[in-house]
Amino acid sequence: MGRLAAPALAWAGSRGAPGPALLRTRRSWVWNQFFVIEEYAGPEPVLIGKLHSDVDRGEGRTKYLLTGEGAGTVFVIDEATGNIHVTKSLDREEKAQYVLLAQAVDRASNRPLEPPSEFIIKVQDINDNPPIFPLGPYHATVPEMSNVGTSVIQVTAHDADDPSYGNSAKLVYTVLDGLPFFSVDPQTGVVRTAIPNMDRETQEEFLVVIQAKDMGGHMGGLSGSTTVTVTLSDVNDNPPKFPQSLYQFSVVETAGPGTLVGRLRAQDPDLGDNALMAYSILDGEGSEAFSISTDARGRDGLLTVRKPLDFETRRSYSFRVEATNTLIDPAYLRRGPFKDVASVRVAVQDAPEPPAFTQAAYILAVPENKSPGTLVGQVSAADLDSQASPIRYSILPDTDPEHCFSIEPEDGTIRTAVPLDREARVWHNLTVLATEVGEESWAPRETREEAAASQQRGRPWGRM
Repeated sequence: MGRLAAPALAWAGSRGAPGPALLRTRRSWVWNQFFVIEEYAGPEPVLIGKLHSDVDRGEGRTKYLLTGEGAGTVFVIDEATGNIHVTKSLDREEKAQYVLLAQAVDRASNRPLEPPSEFIIKVQDINDNPPIFPLGPYHATVPEMSNVGTSVIQVTAHDADDPSYGNSAKLVYTVLDGLPFFSVDPQTGVVRTAIPNMDRETQEEFLVVIQAKDMGGHMGGLSGSTTVTVTLSDVNDNPPKFPQSLYQFSVVETAGPGTLVGRLRAQDPDLGDNALMAYSILDGEGSEAFSISTDARGRDGLLTVRKPLDFETRRSYSFRVEATNTLIDPAYLRRGPFKDVASVRVAVQDAPEPPAFTQAAYILAVPENKSPGTLVGQVSAADLDSQASPIRYSILPDTDPEHCFSIEPEDGTIRTAVPLDREARVWHNLTVLATEVGEESWAPRETREEAAASQQRGRPWGRM
C-alpha cells in the first residue's frame, strides 16, 4: 500500500513558487517525503502521506489544496487534514514520479497562508519486469579450431526496473543450453568458446540458449532468455585424401594429344578456397606421355594424352599423381602435410591398323611376249596388330584398265594375264591394295594401304 518512506522531514521553500506576501514571514511547510509502491493492489484510495503547515493550529481555518501532475485524478487531498491518497495502481515504468504543488489557504477568505510549494511523489520500484533481449535472437560466426576463450558475440538484456533501487535490474548471464562448447561472462554477456578444436566437419552449427536473470541471479529473480545460433566457419585444417590408392584407366592408342584419359579427385571436406587443389605427375615416364591439370572448379585432376601413343611399342604406363592444397594456412601445418599421392596405371588399347608393305615401291621386270601366267614378282604386307589378321591382295582396276596382270589374293604373287608388247608399252604402273580380313567373316576392313609395282621389259627376270 502507499506509505511514508522515512520519518525524515523535508522543508519546502527553496523550490517554492512565488506567492502573495504573508503576514508571518518565517512560517514554512512541513511534510514527510512521499513514496508509493508501484502496482499496489490494495483497497483504494490508499493513504500515502500528509501535508501540514505550521500555521495550522487545528482550528479548522486552514484548507489544503493540491495541483500538478495527477492532482484530482491520481492523487486526492483531504482539504481539512492534508492527507494525500492515491486512487489507482501506478506503474513506475510508465511514470517514475509526479510533481505536485501544495497550497494552504484560509478557508473563509481563500487567502494564502503559505507560499505555494512544489513537492515530488516517487513511485517506488518493485521487481515486476523480466529481462528481455531486444536484439535477439542472435546469429554469430566463429572460425572452427578456435582457441578456448575466443569471443563469439556479446548479448545484452534490458530490464525496465529501476537500476538505482535494489537489485531489480542487476542482471547475471548464464548458459542454459550450449555447454560445454560455449560459455558466457556473467556480467558482460560476452559469449566465448569453451572447448578447443571444435571441428566444422563434425558439427557446423550450434544453438546456444543464454539466460539473463535479475536480482543478481538470486532466487526469486525474474529471467528472460535468447538464442544464439553459432556457425563454425571453415579453415583449411584438412589435407586432401585420395579415396583409393590405385586408379586404372585405358586409352586407345590412336587418341591424340589433349584427349581426356580420366579424372582423379582427392577428397577434401573443407570449403571454398580451402579445398582447392593442384595435381601433378611425379614420375618421369608418366609425365612424358601424359599431362594432368586441375578443372575449373579446382577439385578434379584431368589426365590427358600428351604425346602420340603406340600399343605395339608400349602397352601400359604406371606412375604416381600428387594432389596438393593450393592455399595452406601456416597455423594448421601441424595437421599436414596438405597433400596426398595415388598410383595411376594407364593401359594402352590396341587400335586396328592397316597392313604395312615391306617396301613402299616394288620395281619388277618381265620379258615381253611371254604367255599369260608368267611370274612377274611378289609383294608382301604385314599386319602390325597384336592379333594378326589374314591379308588379301588386289590390284586397283584404275591402274590396270587393260587387265594385263593378275595377283594371287592370298600371297601377293603377280603374274601376266596377257602377252606384253614392249614396243606398245614399256612401263606398267600398278597399285596393289592389301586388306585385312576378319577371321570370322573374311570381310575386308576399312583400314588399307597401297603400294606401287612397275614392270619393264628387258630387265633381268625377277629383279625387284
